[in-house]
Amino acid sequence: MFKIKSKRTKRDIVVIGSSAGGLPALQQLVANLPEDFEAAVLIVQHMPPYSDSNLHHILNREGTLPVLVAQDGNLLHSGTIYVAKPDHHLLIEKGKILVRRGPKENRFRPSIDALFRSAAYTYGSRVIGVVLSGALDDGTSGCWTINRMGGITVTQDPDDALFPQMPLNAQEQVNINYSVPAKQMGALLARLSNEAAPSDLRLSKKEQKLLETEFIIAKGDHSFQLGITKLGELTSFTCPECHGALTQLKEGKIIRFRCHTGHAYTINSLLSEVSTNIEAILFQAMKSLEESTMLLTRLGQYFDSQKKTDIAEVFYDKSKQVEKQSRSVHDAILRQDILSGDLKYEFKVS
Repeated sequence: MFKIKSKRTKRDIVVIGSSAGGLPALQQLVANLPEDFEAAVLIVQHMPPYSDSNLHHILNREGTLPVLVAQDGNLLHSGTIYVAKPDHHLLIEKGKILVRRGPKENRFRPSIDALFRSAAYTYGSRVIGVVLSGALDDGTSGCWTINRMGGITVTQDPDDALFPQMPLNAQEQVNINYSVPAKQMGALLARLSNEAAPSDLRLSKKEQKLLETEFIIAKGDHSFQLGITKLGELTSFTCPECHGALTQLKEGKIIRFRCHTGHAYTINSLLSEVSTNIEAILFQAMKSLEESTMLLTRLGQYFDSQKKTDIAEVFYDKSKQVEKQSRSVHDAILRQDILSGDLKYEFKVS
């Protein structure tokens, strides 16, 4: 068994994940953190990889704690808020910040799960994990790991979230400790950060190996060489990102997948990505059919110009058949839905 022996320290590491609709929640949370807040706060907000983030400027206007863009190698300080850079994972290790371009998780870099796992791996029961507004379920696996290591997990009240799916998925899969509106988060975190963290937590060797391996993968090391395919059940599915073989991993009720090159997916994000790829494949098929239609028509015109009408009609007829197939594919694209496990919430609402 792997054992963590922690001193009677406080819960002084707060990790926060947000996505769609998360900015208003982050603003309320930061605005209500007290000036003497003694924990370090790290935030992953999903953002486009191709533009600079102004999140630190926005949050600096809200509260009294300094908000910085995380820089690789910087020391971690209490009473300071660190936000992830676009297209980089935000991780922590032994009092130090890591900013790395490891494989995407749930189609995102930075990934909430990657941050949460690194915090739990390094600081165990000292960690408080917070999931705010967002679609799909990035953060659910990370919450499970934090709970498994003895930490505390908090979600935004789904009724208070602009996009409730991330909090709802976390609550469905993990024994979340608290669920409160964003405006109450600051006071709750202040109270929790003053509590003593428990000690003597235990993980099985298999759990420890998987947690360690996924942390190293997020830092950018090679997934296949680390033996990820041996830490779960190898499946017949392939990665939508790179078409590598997917290994199925299980954490309590959570089923996840990671490919041998490192990309990771929950069931929700995998289904969403696969259905998105279906649309791209259908467009490729329609493009090929339309190109065939144009080529067949041109050949018909050529034989027409050569006074070979019978041969031309063969190509014109074939062109019409292929054009009809193209229209069928076009109609299929219009009917194509982007699928994910979050459809269950839409069903409940309707």
